[in-house]
Amino acid sequence: MGSELQRVSVLGSTGSIGVNTLDVIRRHPERYQVFALSANSKLDRMLEQCVEFRPRFAVMVSEWHGRELKRLLAEQGLLTEVLWGPEALELIAAHEKVTTVMAAIVGAAGLASCIAAALAGKRLLLANKEALVVGGAFFMNAVRQGGATLLPIDSEHSAIFQSLPENPEIWPEVIDKIILTASGGPFRGRDPATFASISPEEACAHPNWVMGRKISVDSATMMNKALEVIEAKFLFGVAPSTIEVIIHPQSVVHSMVQFVDHSVVAQLGTPDMRGPIAYGLSWPTRRISGASALDFSAMAALSFEPFTSRGHAARFPGLQLAWDVLAAPPGTPAVLNAANEVAVAAFLDRRIRFDQIHAVNMGCLERFSLPVPNSLGDLLEIDARARELAHTLVGRLSSIGLTPSL
Repeated sequence: MGSELQRVSVLGSTGSIGVNTLDVIRRHPERYQVFALSANSKLDRMLEQCVEFRPRFAVMVSEWHGRELKRLLAEQGLLTEVLWGPEALELIAAHEKVTTVMAAIVGAAGLASCIAAALAGKRLLLANKEALVVGGAFFMNAVRQGGATLLPIDSEHSAIFQSLPENPEIWPEVIDKIILTASGGPFRGRDPATFASISPEEACAHPNWVMGRKISVDSATMMNKALEVIEAKFLFGVAPSTIEVIIHPQSVVHSMVQFVDHSVVAQLGTPDMRGPIAYGLSWPTRRISGASALDFSAMAALSFEPFTSRGHAARFPGLQLAWDVLAAPPGTPAVLNAANEVAVAAFLDRRIRFDQIHAVNMGCLERFSLPVPNSLGDLLEIDARARELAHTLVGRLSSIGLTPSL
């Protein structure tokens, strides 16, 4: 976009990605202007962001939170217009004055606004995994139909994007393998027999990254990596069999591409999401992100472990589900995603155990009767029905005293 001022809507501005996005924007006021912000329920943080960045719109999910924010902004004498509800999210994603949309709403709730931004042809910075996991080919068709510029923000997919040639038309010819790196989270060396006693606090204590609670739990189960495998298939147009996951505890190499000549290109950096966010905002150039530089003189070693070694498959059985659902009928990834969201929320609420998250996911995949999806509406219906089933399974586990079986 050269030197043109980017007007940015940040969807999910009070979460980890949203806060880091605003930090990058804060460093370049001559390049970026905050046009709109959205949040679920964090009124205090949203108020602070509105006071600092003075967006034209602020969107809350519920009417109550919206009216409360409107009152608080009026007390501050701010002219920001407050809206609420899913239609408001789509409005600020597709608004004619918006050039760039940061899609950082966690979960399937962010899918409709991602589609709206894609169809409106925006520069779409995608930090919402579910747009691809649930939307899949439908979402990618919207990107093509709207002529949007899709830039991945997940550190792994940003690393792959940075490692590939600029022309995506030649990617299928030159890619031999996509290698997603995974830290292994807080339980990389833990005995799986002890997983039943893992607390939400332990699961959210990632050794390298600072993330939201849901994403932290997904990292601890490695379901985040399963979702990333699904994303990579759609983002880069590769067969699932060409995607490999390797354990890299230091989180320095964010991912790699092996080309047909067997050379490998990797992207390295400190574990700081401001790096990929700044790249998405500034692409195809680069600007200061605020992330620290790597200190190679203090780096003892970089290590890599095959996922098949050291008992990782027993610790993280959810990873294999990525390839399983990609080989299953269309719509199956949406079932997995919905089940996992419900299961993680139940674990964080202490209604099921850590090791039962996978049991709920498997239970949904085994029991769900999948219709053939022919539209985005069909996928959202699958999502809603899968959630109902997952809630039923969670309730069954809770009612029998958190026993291991369903």
